Amino acid sequence: MKGVVILDFGSQYTQLIWRKIRELGVYSEILPYDAPLTEIKKKALAIILSGGPANVYEKGSPRVSKELFDMNLPVLGICYGLQLIAHVSGGKVAKGEKMEYGPAFLTPYLEDPILKGIDLSKPVWMSHKDRVEKLPDGFLKVAHTENSPYAIIKSRDGRIYGLQFHPEVVHTKEGKKFLKNFVFEIARLKRNWNMRNYLKQLKREIQETLQEESVMLALSGGVDSSTLAFLLKETVSPDRVYPVFVDTGLLKAHQKEKIRKYFGDFNNLVIVDRSDAFFERLSGVKDPEEKRKIIGKTFIEVFTDIAESLKRKAHIRFLAQGTLYPDIIESGHSRGPAKTIKSHHNVGGLPEKLGFNLIEPFRLLFKDEVRRIGKLLNVPGELLFQHPFPGPGFAVRIIGEVTRDRVHKLRKVDMILDEVLKETGYYNRVWQALAVLLSDKSVGVRGDERTYEEVCALRMVDSVDGMTCDFSRIPYRVLSELSKRILNEVEGISRVVYDISTKPPATIEWE
Repeated sequence: MKGVVILDFGSQYTQLIWRKIRELGVYSEILPYDAPLTEIKKKALAIILSGGPANVYEKGSPRVSKELFDMNLPVLGICYGLQLIAHVSGGKVAKGEKMEYGPAFLTPYLEDPILKGIDLSKPVWMSHKDRVEKLPDGFLKVAHTENSPYAIIKSRDGRIYGLQFHPEVVHTKEGKKFLKNFVFEIARLKRNWNMRNYLKQLKREIQETLQEESVMLALSGGVDSSTLAFLLKETVSPDRVYPVFVDTGLLKAHQKEKIRKYFGDFNNLVIVDRSDAFFERLSGVKDPEEKRKIIGKTFIEVFTDIAESLKRKAHIRFLAQGTLYPDIIESGHSRGPAKTIKSHHNVGGLPEKLGFNLIEPFRLLFKDEVRRIGKLLNVPGELLFQHPFPGPGFAVRIIGEVTRDRVHKLRKVDMILDEVLKETGYYNRVWQALAVLLSDKSVGVRGDERTYEEVCALRMVDSVDGMTCDFSRIPYRVLSELSKRILNEVEGISRVVYDISTKPPATIEWE
């Protein structure tokens, strides 16, 4: 199928472009920036060049050849993509006198299809240190901001456009309209895509990959792995699916019981307790990356042991995981030269010695898209609409050393957080709610005695896909109830604080 090809130059937001094009009902696909022109020609009706962390004028920075722009296809460059268009076409790009991060307002030089229906009183989102200083021959300036004289540019024939800002992020309030104008007004494409079709494609791909082989499923009971379990159940013969739940000791309360409730009808369900191994290896470890890597390595070893046991009675060659695209991006395993933000226990760590081929049907999807697939698969609401929970569990919500006592403490806080949000109707209003135990202690008073106990941070965020977020404006009465219950019911905590950071620059999880 042909559609919009997005060439990835390493932006953390490349996938947002992809999903927003799909939301417009048009097929899109991400390719690495250095994909052969022959492959691009086969798949592209239009091309988008993503942003990226590099500088176009530096040696070794990711480039495209001038031939790309001679293919007579509509092209849109975003941030680094705009600068690349200008640079390759003979313009000048240099480091700006001022960096531009955050909201900015467009002022048009002329009327243009890319601005059709755009409310210019709403901000666009800038994130760049370089800017175009001189346009190439054959290009026009369409709009500027206070710090960017060439915030929107286009070729004289109206085929090639560049945006210095990011239309794909929610901070650009009219962002989807910019993409819509490019797709329908400039590229003149037709709608040819929806999630139901994508689900059919996933089923075909799984069937073609597995053939008659069996598959082991890493089942945590979260949204992603639960939806994958239902997908495999509909796609593969049930006796060929082996869901494996590992109790790490780092999970939410009653997780094992929930697994038995919803997946007990899988004939080959395996539940194992390996909490001793995880706590033993995490003992004394404080660095967040080291914790993640230890958990990832231990997961691999556990699955190796289970796989060897299962192989004695079943021929299993595949391991299925519910990895999402934000995991891929933050781990630096995207299709372009993305930077690593943090390691994920389920990304890129599967050694060959496992003897498995990896299946990750959701690796190009976001959480809300997985939920849409889950609805089509009739996944129960308790599973489908639960908040995201990290694979490494409470280990990455505890700053500093992870002990059974600290996990027990945080698990009680987590239960209170869920209960209060559900009772007040806020659980389904926020994207994610979590609690974190900090590394520093705080002085407090209980009765007439001085205490010196742990600090708990609460974080609740509003988001669409987890790639960006804003903190949730939770009413004081709800925060007050949370604080009161935590301080009264959880021994060892003397202070509760509320995190009001956005992403970026913060991430949603603290580690």
